[in-house]
Amino acid sequence: MAIDPKLNAIEFARNQKTTFLNSLKEFVAIPSISTNAENKEDMWVAAKWLSNKLTEIGIENVKIMPTDGHPVVYGDWLHAPGKPVVLMYGHYDVQPVDPIELWDSQPFEPMVNGDYLMGRGTSDMKGQVMASVHAIHSIMQSGSFPVNLKFLYEGEEEIGSPSMQKWIGDNTAMLKADFCLNPDAGMLDKNTPTLTKGLRGLVYFELKVFGPSADMHSGMAGGIIHNPAQAIAELISQMHDADGKVTLPGFYDSVYQMTAAERREFAQLPHDEVFFKKVSGVEHLWGEKEFIPAERLGARPTLEINGLVSGFTGEGQKTVLPAWAMAKISCRLVPDQDPDVVHQQMLQFLTEKAPNTIRWELRKLSGSPASVVREGQPGLKEMSDALVSMWGKEPVFPREGGSIPIVGYMQKMLGIGSVLTGFGLPDDNLHAPNERLHLPTWYKGIEALIHFFNNF
Repeated sequence: MAIDPKLNAIEFARNQKTTFLNSLKEFVAIPSISTNAENKEDMWVAAKWLSNKLTEIGIENVKIMPTDGHPVVYGDWLHAPGKPVVLMYGHYDVQPVDPIELWDSQPFEPMVNGDYLMGRGTSDMKGQVMASVHAIHSIMQSGSFPVNLKFLYEGEEEIGSPSMQKWIGDNTAMLKADFCLNPDAGMLDKNTPTLTKGLRGLVYFELKVFGPSADMHSGMAGGIIHNPAQAIAELISQMHDADGKVTLPGFYDSVYQMTAAERREFAQLPHDEVFFKKVSGVEHLWGEKEFIPAERLGARPTLEINGLVSGFTGEGQKTVLPAWAMAKISCRLVPDQDPDVVHQQMLQFLTEKAPNTIRWELRKLSGSPASVVREGQPGLKEMSDALVSMWGKEPVFPREGGSIPIVGYMQKMLGIGSVLTGFGLPDDNLHAPNERLHLPTWYKGIEALIHFFNNF
């Protein structure tokens, strides 16, 4: 009797749980923080580690390719004639660890705590990268694979993928595929298999406000010089109205308006206000009251203050009027919004609102449009069936509140859509202290991906 290759692969994966976990720990231990100049060498270390892992499991033509920023890891396995070509996507860069004092363990010394692996990048997205690598390894060990594979692992997703548009444009022939599998989207909860239907876009700014030429004694300057920290707070406070709407001129002019059917889809998603309060730890939610939380996250644009710096922030006191203040500001965008247009809207807002008592500068650091998964997207049915195999029920199809710039680039430049899934959870503390990965869900995810590939 012939051995079912799928069952063989699943048995292999179950027997390799400890090995797979140890491999993920090695990967997480590399501090590949893409936004920090001091971690530039670590980015190459992570790329080399990943390229070695692909070679180890049998992927061919593996190479580390430079970009204008951090390198890309490419590889392929093209020995399934007549079968689809699946472009595997992932990113090996991670967010900064600040504030380090709020971590219960060392961010780059991954440790198991109950059902969780703790560490920066465990969930976003080194754990998701390795779930797909381990699934492919489990199938490969039988000597064959049901589809053709190409791999694109970047090191800039956490900073908006600024080099990827050019790099993809330079390598379109090499990246030709039928669709992309992108496991960077995550699940609504551990019991709800999820296929993401859309992603918001992003535009990221750095706003600086300048006052005196140097810090001044507040007793000698207070009351006659407009404090830059106060001025930037005044500007920021005007960027929303009392109902939570963004006040940049024309901000909503091109926002896609949901149909009644789309609003019914959002209303059917399993998470309500109680869930979001529990996940966030707040007592009351905020935002546009005419939209339910799921709509605010998936189908409405936002403006958020991501960081503020000014003046003296050390222990104790120092009576200083600061020379400057800085704010990091991001806007999540929905279909039909253009990042460059929003940039112009921010410039117009500042031109109209900023007083002549200060000077300001605005830098656009990155921008990418929103994307929506098309009906009938190749690979969707196979992934849906795979999730049913593991969770015993049909997946839900939310729109994700986050952004993955490369999804839009692939649609526009390669003409391919993405199957957006993943096995991270909303309470994994993404981008925050004590990031973690729920291991039981991760192991189920590996098996789900084995089902996915074999469904072809």
